[in-house]
Amino acid sequence: MNYPANNVVILGLGLIGGSLARALRSSGFSQRFIGYGHREPSLRRGVELGVIDDFTLDLDEAIEQADILVVCTPTLVASNMLRQILPKLVGRTGGPLITDVASVKGNILNAARQAWDGRMPPQLVLGHPIAGSERSGVDASSADLFVNHRVILTPVEGNDPAAVELIRAMWDSVGAEVVDMTVAEHDAVLAATSHLPHVLAYTLVDALAQSDASDDIFRFAAGGFRDFTRIASSDPVMWRDIAIANKAALLDAIDTFSEHLGCLRSAVAAENADQLFDTFSRAKQARDEFSSILAQRNKQKP
Repeated sequence: MNYPANNVVILGLGLIGGSLARALRSSGFSQRFIGYGHREPSLRRGVELGVIDDFTLDLDEAIEQADILVVCTPTLVASNMLRQILPKLVGRTGGPLITDVASVKGNILNAARQAWDGRMPPQLVLGHPIAGSERSGVDASSADLFVNHRVILTPVEGNDPAAVELIRAMWDSVGAEVVDMTVAEHDAVLAATSHLPHVLAYTLVDALAQSDASDDIFRFAAGGFRDFTRIASSDPVMWRDIAIANKAALLDAIDTFSEHLGCLRSAVAAENADQLFDTFSRAKQARDEFSSILAQRNKQKP
């Protein structure tokens, strides 16, 4: 099937949706951008900023106007939105190509199959840009947000190859590096590398804030605390939804970390200098290798 790409409708005009619209306009990939949501002020703000050309509060109208429909809501909202959208398209010839930006793919896939008689809608391509900021909202959007950042696509059996390739081209056009993963692999990797660090940052800041010595703790906290806890300024609604949607993989990551933290606690309690040194040395070596990989990747980019 040949999918046009002239009109892009953004469902949820926040940081990611606004940045994608800005980037696609800048790249010339699409000509017209329309926002959909329930909060009219933020949509009007998107028009004022030139992020979108128009908006609608009517989902049916949004679907009718779209060549590409991008679901840019928190992951639990995204799965519920697909349950509303997909039944409207069953048995229909043509219709928009649909993609998303959610940080969890398993719940999105399940919702899509439930809404499509147990099958994968051929025109739905699941994706996740590994980019963002602790800031949120359309005012924080930037056309450069995705440049040199990875976007993970999770194509599954039943996807139309032409739909997958158009979404790949969409992300290529905004300067992203597009890679493919399975849904299960995506959710496990993101639980370990993104979802767990956010949970740890939120938990540390919350624990210290409730301490009797919180005033002194925050007054004298240095750069290490600032750097590690920066992500605790991220949108709590989004991360609440991610924690729930990726429950199984996140619990596995938390359990693995808790086991290692327990071993470290025992080493501190026993003043086991050798174990502490070995743990810290292994971690330093792994982190240095990670830094080297990042440096090499940056050298290869144009």
